[in-house]
Amino acid sequence: MAEGLGAGRTFSRPTPPPQTGWERLSELWRRDELQRYPEETVNIIKSAFTGGLVGWLYGGLPAFRQARRAFIEGSQGEVFQNRADAVQSAHRAGLRSFIRYGWRWSWRVGTFVAIFNMVSTGLSVYRDKTTISNFASAGAFTGALFRMHLGLPGLAGGFLFGTAFGIPAGGLLMIAQKLAGETLQEKRNRERREQYEQKLAEWQSRLSVTEDLGKMESDARGQSQTENSRGI
Repeated sequence: MAEGLGAGRTFSRPTPPPQTGWERLSELWRRDELQRYPEETVNIIKSAFTGGLVGWLYGGLPAFRQARRAFIEGSQGEVFQNRADAVQSAHRAGLRSFIRYGWRWSWRVGTFVAIFNMVSTGLSVYRDKTTISNFASAGAFTGALFRMHLGLPGLAGGFLFGTAFGIPAGGLLMIAQKLAGETLQEKRNRERREQYEQKLAEWQSRLSVTEDLGKMESDARGQSQTENSRGI
């Protein structure tokens, strides 16, 4: 029993919620007790996937139609077995363009959205507040990063484009969060606080029980020693 009590006393006080920006940032990539990533991290992944899908459709559908039309116009003199064969050949030509040009747009849009959300989320988490300047800075950084290979003019153009994209995108996101009642950062802070308070209450309860058991064990040991001394 003494060993069980000794092991019980070793449990530590719950770790309080992160207080510094770097601590909050590092928490973005840590799983919780249920092996789940934070909601912000999951949203970054979901938005990147959605952006990639939208980019694929944006680049692939026009390319499909254009390639199909070009195939029909350029194959007037070709001989096909039947109408179905001609239609299938046109569709195959369109599908090749859909995959080719859709992929080109998909990875660019998906990467742009992923970097934009990573920077804006990182700034919001580090500063512990969600502001329009976070999204403007994220857009400017992402736009400049994508255009920096074009030299200084491209860098400046990407900076301006990214800022112009980030401000309305961030504004819409903040409005949506306000309509929901709280921003994602406010929700995260509330959940951290509630989780810490719950763990702290459980820790205090366990500590109280352990101390009571220790006292009972000590009293029982003292009583046993007294009885032994009387018997002697």
